[in-house]
Amino acid sequence: MGSSPPFSIANNNMCRLHLFIAEKETPGEDGFQERDAMDQEVFIARQEQDLAARIPGVLQQRKDLGLEGLVHGLDSVIISTEPGRLELSAEELLWYTGLTLEAHFEDDSFTTLVLGTKGSASFLLRARKKGENPFDAVNSAQKTRNLPNTRLETFVFRTTGLERYVEIQTERGIRFMTTDITDYPHFRFIQTMPSRYTGNSLGFIEWTGEKGGYAPHDAVQLPHSPKKPDLPHLANIHGLDHAATRVKAIERNDAIIEFMELTTYSFDFAVFVRSLNSITSVARLSSDDFAMVFTSGIAPFRENTDPRPTEMFIRNYGTRVHHIAFQTDRVEDTYNALKKDGLEFLVALVGSEKEGLKQTFSLPSPHTMLVNEYIHRYQGFDGFFTKSNVEMLTRATGKQ
Repeated sequence: MGSSPPFSIANNNMCRLHLFIAEKETPGEDGFQERDAMDQEVFIARQEQDLAARIPGVLQQRKDLGLEGLVHGLDSVIISTEPGRLELSAEELLWYTGLTLEAHFEDDSFTTLVLGTKGSASFLLRARKKGENPFDAVNSAQKTRNLPNTRLETFVFRTTGLERYVEIQTERGIRFMTTDITDYPHFRFIQTMPSRYTGNSLGFIEWTGEKGGYAPHDAVQLPHSPKKPDLPHLANIHGLDHAATRVKAIERNDAIIEFMELTTYSFDFAVFVRSLNSITSVARLSSDDFAMVFTSGIAPFRENTDPRPTEMFIRNYGTRVHHIAFQTDRVEDTYNALKKDGLEFLVALVGSEKEGLKQTFSLPSPHTMLVNEYIHRYQGFDGFFTKSNVEMLTRATGKQ
C-alpha cells in the first residue's frame, strides 16, 4: 500500500474531516511493526467507511424524531472523588485554574462544591455519602480500584423541552438512572446510565429558576472553603475548552454515534498518529462551544505487542475522561508560573504562534485522576493539535 500524505482533508455535507497522519514506523526484525502497519491501514479504512456510512442516518433520525433544538451546549461537569479527597480536589483546581468557589453544600446523598468562571461550564465536585455507586462497574481497572469513586462521571447539557426529550429517548431504549425527571428548586434534571463505550453519563438540565443554583431542597449550606489563592496568573486561565475520553479502538465509532444520538453535536474531524497507534476524534456543536473529544487506538490492543499510550491507559485505567482543557492567555508566562507554584507536567509547552497554538499537559491529579491541558490559539486557529505537536502530546501520556 502506498504511503499516505502527512496531511489530507476531505469535505462532505456531514462533517469536516482532517487527518493528521504521522509517518509509519520502520518494520522491525520480528515483523510485528510491519504487520501492525498493515493492520492499521485496514482498520483505518474500515473505521472511516463505517463512520461515514452511519453519520447521515443519525442526523436524519434526530430531525425525524424532533430532537433538533432540544439539547444545547454544556452546562456543567460532575466530578466524583473519594470522601477524604473532596476539598483537596477543589483546592487543586482553585490553585491551578481560573475557577473560583461558588457554592458548598451537602444533602442526604452528597457533599458538593461548585466551581465556576465566566463563560465556562460549571464544575460540580462531589463525594457520595451513601447509596450504591452506579459507576462501580467502570471503576474497576487495575489503577482505579483503590479510588473506586473517582472519575469525571457526567457531562450535563442544557435542554429545552426536557419531558419531550426523555420521552423520545426512552422510546429509543435509552436507560436513565431515574424513572422520572427529578425536580429541584431551580431546575429539572435526569441523566443516563454510564455508557458501555465511554463509562461516562450524560445529564440533561432544564433551568426553571436561578441558573447556577444547583443545591437540592434539603441542602445544608457549608462554609466557602477552601479559599482561592491570590495569584495574578490564574486570571489568564479561562473556561473549559474540551474534554477527552479514551475509548477502545473497536468501540470508537459506537462512542461517537452514541454521543451524537443523545445530543445535537456533530462529528467534526479525526487526527491519526500512526506511529503511536492513536486516533483523536472531535465532536462539536460549533467552533465557539465546548468540544467532546474521543481518543482511541487505530488497531485494537493485542497481547505480545508493544502497547502504545492510548491502549495502555485503557488497560490501566479503563475507559474514562483523560484530560480537561482550559483556554489560556499568556500561555508561556502562565505555564512558568504554574510550574513555580508546584504543578508538574507530562510535557513541556509545545507548538508555536506560527503553527496556530501552544499547549501542554499536566501530570494527572492524585485526587481526580484528571490531566489539565492548557491551550492557547492564535489568529483564529480553531484546531486542537498541530502536525508538530500531536505526536509529542500523545507520547507524553505514556508516562502515566
